[in-house]
Amino acid sequence: MEKLKIIDLFAGCGGLLEGFLQSNLYTPIASVEWEKDPVLVSRKRLKERWNISNIDSHVIRFDIQREDELFNGFNDGMYGEHEGLDSLVYKFGTDIIIGGPPCQAYSVAGRNANRMINDYRNYLFEHYISVINRYKPKAFIFENVPGMLSAMPDGTLITDLIKRDLDEIGYEIIDDIKEYALVDMSEYGIPQTRKRVILVGIPKRKNGQELLKAFYNDFLFKHKEKRVVTLEEAIGDLPKLLPVAKPYKMNGKNISHEAVEESEISWQVPRYNNERDVNLFYTLAKDIESKAYKYSTTDELIKLYKKTTGRDTSVHKYHVLRKDKPSTTILAHLYKDGFRFIHYDSKQARTITVREAARIQTFPDDFLFPCSMGAAYKMIGNAVPPLFAKKLSFALYDFVQKKLF
Repeated sequence: MEKLKIIDLFAGCGGLLEGFLQSNLYTPIASVEWEKDPVLVSRKRLKERWNISNIDSHVIRFDIQREDELFNGFNDGMYGEHEGLDSLVYKFGTDIIIGGPPCQAYSVAGRNANRMINDYRNYLFEHYISVINRYKPKAFIFENVPGMLSAMPDGTLITDLIKRDLDEIGYEIIDDIKEYALVDMSEYGIPQTRKRVILVGIPKRKNGQELLKAFYNDFLFKHKEKRVVTLEEAIGDLPKLLPVAKPYKMNGKNISHEAVEESEISWQVPRYNNERDVNLFYTLAKDIESKAYKYSTTDELIKLYKKTTGRDTSVHKYHVLRKDKPSTTILAHLYKDGFRFIHYDSKQARTITVREAARIQTFPDDFLFPCSMGAAYKMIGNAVPPLFAKKLSFALYDFVQKKLF
């Protein structure tokens, strides 16, 4: 079975590519990412797990907005030196392009007109489309948050701008995005309620819309699961981390929790929580375990926040994850704090670890994050769950082979 050659743009730490490689149907040609920590993580994974040689050339750290240099080569004080994406594509070829511009600009939370207009991230899709235009793939995958469906930075829907620009280069996506391309990943075995827009693009043709409908209704649909995976199923076997009698400092780090058993699983390490927060986490988790549900409403959680911190808030800051349901959506905000990701076990009285966040995102335990805790949380929250990406890759491969060739 011939493998399809793939380019990964806005690659992050490689969650989307990880799933495509797990299917064993694709050969990676290049990844492009501008942030340092995700590049280091991606290079380590591709080299050690997927045996990619010449890894510094394969994973390009560069700003995709600087298109001419990206394509033709650069020598830059921040990003180093590279022969350019053209050199890899013309040497190895390409069939598929995957990726998604940073999603924060399309987030509904905190959206305002001036910021939307002035945020350069709203228009990074233009550079994604430039790469498509240059290399003419058989198909592409564009992933983003549901907020992109209503984003209008210049008064025009982002989705309409994307359709217009794709039409100009001879490609198309599904017309009714909300009906077909808005995917709830919990239906595909991901232990969280994570909705994302998954746009599949193909060269324009007379029956293009019928083909795209077939992709979503047939090729992708058949990979749905019959039941959801609960949070306890995803992380329940990981070593417990219990509060210490009195927080202390070790090697310059504050310690509030300790493992009850040794483990070789990386990043099953608790972040520090002060005594006030530990007590609060216990109270909230115990409230659910006892089925008292005293803090089941937003109003009660806001009151609790005021009582605990002395500060006012208009939205509740706390959320205990339910063990018998999928997790709420793992977010990059985890790098700031984990108050909306409190572990369901009251005895542990803590927020989730990096490894637990990675498990919820379906990263395998041998996927390593050689970076700071904050950087790991952020890149995990930004990633596409590898398990969903694997199922997507199967669907895309079959679709390309049976419908596009």
